[in-house]
Amino acid sequence: MKKYNNYKDSGIDWIGEIPSNWSCTKLKFHTKKIIDGAHFTPTYIEKSNDSIPFLRVTDLHSKEILLDEVKYIPLSEHQELIKRCNPEMGDLLLSKNGTIGLMKIIDWDWEFSIFVSLCLLKFESSLLNKFFYYFFESNIVDRQLFESSQKTSVSNLHLEKIKELRLTLPSIEEQKIIANYLDHKTSQIDTLIAKKEQFINLLQEERTSLINQAVTKSFDPKVKMKDSGIEWLGEIPEQWKLMKIGSLSQCITGYAFKSDNFSFENGIKIVRGDNVTENSLRWGDKTRYWNEYSEALDKFQLQKNDIVIGMDGSKVGKNYAYIEERDLPLLLVQRVARVRPTNELIAKWIHFNIGSYNFKYYINLSKTDPAIPHITLKNITNYPICVPGTDELNLIIKKLTLKLEKLDETIKKSNQEIEVLQEYKTALISEVVTGKIDIRDVILN
Repeated sequence: MKKYNNYKDSGIDWIGEIPSNWSCTKLKFHTKKIIDGAHFTPTYIEKSNDSIPFLRVTDLHSKEILLDEVKYIPLSEHQELIKRCNPEMGDLLLSKNGTIGLMKIIDWDWEFSIFVSLCLLKFESSLLNKFFYYFFESNIVDRQLFESSQKTSVSNLHLEKIKELRLTLPSIEEQKIIANYLDHKTSQIDTLIAKKEQFINLLQEERTSLINQAVTKSFDPKVKMKDSGIEWLGEIPEQWKLMKIGSLSQCITGYAFKSDNFSFENGIKIVRGDNVTENSLRWGDKTRYWNEYSEALDKFQLQKNDIVIGMDGSKVGKNYAYIEERDLPLLLVQRVARVRPTNELIAKWIHFNIGSYNFKYYINLSKTDPAIPHITLKNITNYPICVPGTDELNLIIKKLTLKLEKLDETIKKSNQEIEVLQEYKTALISEVVTGKIDIRDVILN
């Protein structure tokens, strides 16, 4: 794409040259206020006329703020917070603890308060908001946020570091042009990503339907059925036995590790609730290690063919993973359940059952506390599973595995395509907001 006619040295190696009429500046010179939220422990209450939404880092993970999932605090605590931090439309929210760098421009008009883990940025002019939003979306800010964060038990970003963030800044008129251009281009990219995500969701639904069919009805359309005696389960194949997870496996919860002693670099990986997602383990910036091993922890060492289940959170009943040899060694933390089946065949069968609609439905009936959903080990061990004879079980698992492998390969390819689009989006934003390309004369279509 076209470049600017003249450039100058920004004075910062990792920014390089910028257009000659741009400035290299700091965030603090273009904001009226940079402040974090509540420094006290809030009192969470049920949603009512006397309560106010209270946003935390977790609420910024979704594209939209989900009011049914946010916490609420008393109006009296909100009024105290307003004296310190008063979020308004057009302000920018930035996460500074835990997962740092998550952002939202406030484009809603309902009142809310924020926790200390969030930072509120009020700009000198509303004209600057969108340009700065895109600057924060760039890899230039990502690099600064990463280098400025302090690694303790979580990632932390101090307000003073945020104020010192380096920016490249064109004139107000050019900021408008850049913001409009990026609105248009990122909208196109986001539409493509949304279509691929929708396609993946359909494949995931097909995947779950296949599993449900296999673990409760068999693949044989002529099989004779009988009443299971469980209303939500309905009829099951006549020759299948109805058993509980607890009678087919050994189930425990993890060890109560002290999070202050977690390591970010050395030791044995710890499987926490944050590491267990839908049918897989996730690591990255959520990885924690334990380097003070003792015999007392032997019981909590995971093994091949174990199944781990997250016991807390909005996705309880959906977050589970099958442990492979390549995952080991691993230690299990408190509030994550470990299911250790009697043999590999039963392990695969239990794993498929946990991925079924029926398990999700059962957990939805069993979980407690709508504000912070959680389940007990007893809820897991009491889950009823239909078990065919060994030969039939072997055939069903082989057939189901082949069907799922094809679906999973398509899902994997689609996720890779989304990653490429997201990387392209970040690269485009970064080049535009640092003046590496000139989009002033681009005709949008």
